[in-house]
Amino acid sequence: MTDTTLTIRRPDDWHVHFRDGDMLNAVAPHTARQFGRAIVMPNLVPPVTTIQAASDYRDRIMAAVGAEAGFTPLMTCYLTDTADADEIAQGFKQGVFSAVKFYPAGATTNSDSGVTNVKNVYPVFERMQEIGMPLLVHGEVTDPETDIFDREALYIEQVLTPILNDFPSLKVVMEHVTTKDAVDFVRSQADSGRLAATITAHHLVINRTDIFKGGIHPHLYCLPIAKRELHRLALREAATSGEAAFFLGTDTAPHARHAKESACGCAGIFTAPTAIETYANVFDEENALDKLEAFASLNGPAFYGMAASEETITLSKTTWTPEETIETAAGDPVRIFGGGEELAWKLVD
Repeated sequence: MTDTTLTIRRPDDWHVHFRDGDMLNAVAPHTARQFGRAIVMPNLVPPVTTIQAASDYRDRIMAAVGAEAGFTPLMTCYLTDTADADEIAQGFKQGVFSAVKFYPAGATTNSDSGVTNVKNVYPVFERMQEIGMPLLVHGEVTDPETDIFDREALYIEQVLTPILNDFPSLKVVMEHVTTKDAVDFVRSQADSGRLAATITAHHLVINRTDIFKGGIHPHLYCLPIAKRELHRLALREAATSGEAAFFLGTDTAPHARHAKESACGCAGIFTAPTAIETYANVFDEENALDKLEAFASLNGPAFYGMAASEETITLSKTTWTPEETIETAAGDPVRIFGGGEELAWKLVD
């Protein structure tokens, strides 16, 4: 590292949404340009619940990014009330499934097929515990009477704590944490090494006030929604701490602009084109650039039992302004997080 450049092992993104079709073809190359591997979320329509569906989706991703990208998509299985534990275990054994994603039904985009009662999938958790397969949780309760800003804290109390108590060897990732409550809870389990958390770029940058500054900004609406400033600061402290339980997961989630700017806009922020640069900005602001490699490139592989990349990337402290949007083949623009705004770090191709 110098004052103007930073070289780290090639990072991985442990939480991405690629969608499918034209959208997949437009967005996947942006992730592959920066990251060596990515955990791919299975909330398509219909959801990815079988080995064959995951294999086919992986093939479509590889066609979109090209073999020359040197990119590996890590596929996940969408957990439903009727999930087949044998199918999941076989997929893990074959190297098709890297993990299982647990969406509470109705929690976010394309989650209607998710789990309605956690006890319905306890037999699957038992099998996953036996074979060492990670469970990735969208950590929000979905009770309509619950304030949207309290959904994560209540999930820890009502759902996650019982899972950890009932399955003491199950490895769990709390995805895209947004609260100090989650940071503190993950740290409380640090000695076990079985609970980790991904942190997005956008939750390190925005708080809930930013969504409403000068009007409603639909492109800053995501689930879990951004919280108060004290929570954003807690996330920044955790991400830049170097602690093994916290690692990079962008939750990049593209939607066409018309789907965001509508009477009932979709949840999701598309960060893929500016992800590693945004993280670098944050770590620089926190005087923690020496911790970026651990967060982006080392902690995730270690938790998943994989080797860190032998490749490297270099970031340059160069002011630049990314494009505001990308377009799909259908001509639908997708708004880029940070697009049209100056960034202080840039990935060197």
